[in-house]
Amino acid sequence: MPEKLIGLIAHPGKEGVAELVKNLSEAFANRGMDVRLEGKTAALIGIESQETVESLAARCELLVVLGGDGTILQVVHDFGEKICPILGVNLGSLGFLTSVSSSDAIHVVEVIARGGYLLSHRTLLCVEVEREGTSICKRIGLNDAVISRGELSRLIKLQTSINGEVLTQYNADGLIISTPTGSTAYSLSAGGPLMSPDSGVFLITPICPHVLTNRSMIVSDASCIEITSTQSQQEVFLTVDGQELDRIKSGDIIRITKASRDLPLALLPEMSFFEVLRKKLKWSGSAL
Repeated sequence: MPEKLIGLIAHPGKEGVAELVKNLSEAFANRGMDVRLEGKTAALIGIESQETVESLAARCELLVVLGGDGTILQVVHDFGEKICPILGVNLGSLGFLTSVSSSDAIHVVEVIARGGYLLSHRTLLCVEVEREGTSICKRIGLNDAVISRGELSRLIKLQTSINGEVLTQYNADGLIISTPTGSTAYSLSAGGPLMSPDSGVFLITPICPHVLTNRSMIVSDASCIEITSTQSQQEVFLTVDGQELDRIKSGDIIRITKASRDLPLALLPEMSFFEVLRKKLKWSGSAL
């Protein structure tokens, strides 16, 4: 039976990460698994590796990512043509994507060795910008696409359509289009609802809207959402998962649809989405 090939990727700036990389590498090897380290991760323990996120994703059964939710988002954006399952180990407080703490890392190795993890398939956004009839950029996002104003504290006007039908023109600081996974991120801070990962929807959440009746809206993830800035003098920016920044010109069409691929997020059987919600949001069932 061939060895399981596991990729290990770590955020180099996290405290204690070098020791954890060393311990996990030894634990995987002791259980008969072949672990490959991404280049910067390998450097933490004084070895060389030419592996990249893209090369690991192309060959590995699973990527174990040490860091926080932001580290997971960065890894997703570094994928190439192949997307493989990710299991996140949080080196700080409990995250929504990295739902396993570093103190449970060796337990994670045991679960992986026996194939006991579960896969939660997370919807990805496909975000495309069209300018004068030509596509100028295309991004993939796990959490959200955010259209926001520049440095000046002025409202921006964003004409928004769903499947070719005008929804409204938002006069706001910005607009968040999120997946259910992203409902626990910026959208939640802006007043949007929480959605379970399998909801099959997108959330449209305005940021500080001028019209108080403009509230977060839920649409099917089969929808095509098109957003156009109607102001020529106002700076407008697009970010996807906080990883890329694109300046949007008046008349550009931002087109958001469901990506053709999804992200298999690996979870421990005892750590469901709802368990993470209860712990992360401190839902004790008591007012105290």
